[in-house]
Amino acid sequence: MTTTMSSEPATTADRTLLATAERLVVKVGSSSLTSVAGGISEEALLSLVEVLAARRNAGTEVILVSSGAISAGLAPLGLGRRPRDLATQQAAASVGQGLLMARYTQAFGARGITVSQVLLTAEDLMRRQHYANAYRAMHRLLHLGVVPVVNENDTVATHEIRFGDNDRLAALVAHLVKADALLLLSDVDALYDGPPKDGAQRIPLVAGPEDLDGVNIGRTGAAGVGTGGMMTKVEAAGIAAGSGIPALVTSTPNAARALSGEDVGTWFAVSGTRRPPRLLWLAHLASVQGRLVLDDGAVQAVRDKHRSLLPAGIVSVKGDFEPGDPVELADGDGRVVGRGLVNFSSYELPRMLGRSTKELAASLGRQYEREIIHVDDLVVL
Repeated sequence: MTTTMSSEPATTADRTLLATAERLVVKVGSSSLTSVAGGISEEALLSLVEVLAARRNAGTEVILVSSGAISAGLAPLGLGRRPRDLATQQAAASVGQGLLMARYTQAFGARGITVSQVLLTAEDLMRRQHYANAYRAMHRLLHLGVVPVVNENDTVATHEIRFGDNDRLAALVAHLVKADALLLLSDVDALYDGPPKDGAQRIPLVAGPEDLDGVNIGRTGAAGVGTGGMMTKVEAAGIAAGSGIPALVTSTPNAARALSGEDVGTWFAVSGTRRPPRLLWLAHLASVQGRLVLDDGAVQAVRDKHRSLLPAGIVSVKGDFEPGDPVELADGDGRVVGRGLVNFSSYELPRMLGRSTKELAASLGRQYEREIIHVDDLVVL
């Protein structure tokens, strides 16, 4: 593990990107907004709004991705705890979203700021036309000085196609609006190299995915936060950083210090370049229909040399898919190394494995001379 465990000048310099960002996406989790009684905490909401309003009034364009709709809807429906079934969650979200927005509208309005409600589903960012519409609407809102408040549209989202957590939604919104930085807030102050109660150290900087090798993320965080809580934040920060957007994971009480560029939380430095929306969809939203297992040479060609996938390097085919479907690419040990849009069906591929394109063209026809996945339809993970 190569994680940096001390504050370095480079870390401080990187963090100034939050302080100087002209367009900023901030995500707050429901755990940060929920009171002991289970509803929305007025004090917590106002405290967050105070910080974000000051930043907006200073000239920064702010997009807030906020959970909390289901929590806000529990009390009016007489529910004592968060429901587990999708239908009741959707009902609570339907009731609570309006209540949550009313509080944001009042709080920001008292500080001279107009807010808007933007409800998105994963499908909105999977379909090109929906993505374009969302892009235009968000940019127009920002141009008009509005703070968009974004949430997943829980009322119509399904178990099969949904973000599942607003952390990932926030990373994708940051990509959508071309944000300068992403701030992920919850009740966890940072990522640690082990359980904090056992004397673990805060990880101030993640320079790349390899820095987290050996870190037990599932056990990281404060009491009351599910094991998936920190995991989804790390994944979201990785999506953003891998797409050219730096991200910080910290607790909601640290928001003001974080936005001032102070050394709090865990900073995810940029580890990749901005991907086209289509490839971002392929990497993080597309539902894969199968798996191609590659030999070592093909893994190296795809991952390290950024080449198209040819039939000679495929060892086995799993799943049921048609040409144009998304599939994942794995090495011999089962590690997923990429995703791509396949040019042949799962019915055709088995007879092509291990054979050169020239051999296939000669025996099966010229239509089999092409690559299995073109490099332009492939993302390395």
